[in-house]
Amino acid sequence: MRIRATVAAVTGALALSAFVVPAAHAADSSSSYRADVAKVLKAAHSASAKGAFRTATATAADDEPYALNVSFSNVKVNGGKAFAVGTTNHVAVPVTYTLTHGTEVKITAADFLTGPYLYKGSFTDPDNMLFGVDPAKCTATSSTTASCKGNIDVYPAEGDLINSDAGAWKAAGLAIAYNGQNPDSPTFDISKVGVADQGGFTSPNVQRYSRLTVNAAPEPVKKGKTVTVTGKLSRANWETNKYAGYTGQSVQLQFRKKNSSTYTTVKTVKTDGTGNLKTTTTASVDGYYRYSFAGTSTTPAVKATGDFVDVK
Repeated sequence: MRIRATVAAVTGALALSAFVVPAAHAADSSSSYRADVAKVLKAAHSASAKGAFRTATATAADDEPYALNVSFSNVKVNGGKAFAVGTTNHVAVPVTYTLTHGTEVKITAADFLTGPYLYKGSFTDPDNMLFGVDPAKCTATSSTTASCKGNIDVYPAEGDLINSDAGAWKAAGLAIAYNGQNPDSPTFDISKVGVADQGGFTSPNVQRYSRLTVNAAPEPVKKGKTVTVTGKLSRANWETNKYAGYTGQSVQLQFRKKNSSTYTTVKTVKTDGTGNLKTTTTASVDGYYRYSFAGTSTTPAVKATGDFVDVK
């Protein structure tokens, strides 16, 4: 779910009515969790910046939720490893965290929901946010703590990401207690709804999936003659949903002998303005040529499948 800074923030009662619909009131689709959380977080961040959240016992305006006594810790996204997103396939990124709550917070209630999310940019005014399709599932480990597991679901074909989103993100935790309030009811009292929203947790980089090809020719070739090795380094373009050449990148040409399992680097080649690679080497023995890319903060490492050349 993409939320850009150009999207207007929702506020007050409208914001919380757009919040996560509790399981008891959800029509059926878990996708409503993802969509509605995105809407309300924009409002929650805006309210938090203005100091609008209050304690559960403090007096406040009728259109303000109270600060839920919940905090998050030990947030781990994808085991701490960067993850790559292609152009079409859904990517489910696992997240685990510890939820700590006051004894007055009933995390087993049907209308208590929690989940992780990722955000790009600042916490109070993020450039983009990514959520799970479903809320997280938590198991109580004591009277005030729980171990939670959830997913971040990324759908590149639906416009969840643009190319500038590649790189560093942060993680956050969210919890909502509706306390029996039904957002669809005419008697809905937003002041009885609690919200906890905590960011600043470490997240691994979100990367643009990469591809690398190789072709060594001619095949076969006479010993001592020139072998021309071509290929292309490309990566996902999240704005066109196609793969495009990754330009100006250093890529290693590697070779392994026919009966060996170890590749050695022959030379380093740079991709041209369309991501193409081309270089030459001298044929000596039968073996496999491949290109190997070490990766960057925005694009994962990738190795082409070796191309066999028979030397006569």
